Amino acid sequence: MAGLTYHRQVRTPTSEVYEIRDGARRMGRIDLHFASQEVYGTLILERDTDEDGVLAIIEGIDEDLVLSSEMPRQDFLVSVYQGRDAGFYNDDFMRERVAQTGGNGAVSP
Repeated sequence: MAGLTYHRQVRTPTSEVYEIRDGARRMGRIDLHFASQEVYGTLILERDTDEDGVLAIIEGIDEDLVLSSEMPRQDFLVSVYQGRDAGFYNDDFMRERVAQTGGNGAVSP
């Protein structure tokens, strides 16, 4: 799919996470995990996309991110999910939430 851009969020020795954008609009994210012979991807799309569109996105990811990584691969295996971003959680958020709720899940007035 033409016009997609990728913004790296995380990189480790064997994996990468990218935000996928179509112009100014966020489309989703791809998590890539590089094994010895395969690359595994989890593609999360935040808007409905038909199968031809999904295949075009996967092809673009393969050409732009996987093949350019210069890591050998025999196969690119991708799980695709469509949904919405429900939030981002970390330890600081969880500590604050426990402090607000007294550990019972209900926010104190």
